[in-house]
Amino acid sequence: MDSVAKDTVETLLEIMKSSLASGEDVMISGFGKFQVNDKAARKGRNPATGEDMVLGKRRVVTFKCAGVLRDLINGAE
Repeated sequence: MDSVAKDTVETLLEIMKSSLASGEDVMISGFGKFQVNDKAARKGRNPATGEDMVLGKRRVVTFKCAGVLRDLINGAE
């Protein structure tokens, strides 16, 4: 990959990561939207020991595909 292209992509990804870390959504037109969601604490189980445990609250990143991309993937013209 060209050095300029590589640097551009790396810079873009850093901007996206910092935006998501601060709780902002990242929308890429025609591609989709990355969004940060809060997950509440919940009961879980340690698969190795079978012991019940509480999994703490956390933030997760989700992605919602844009209609244009979804149509392209599904072969719509």
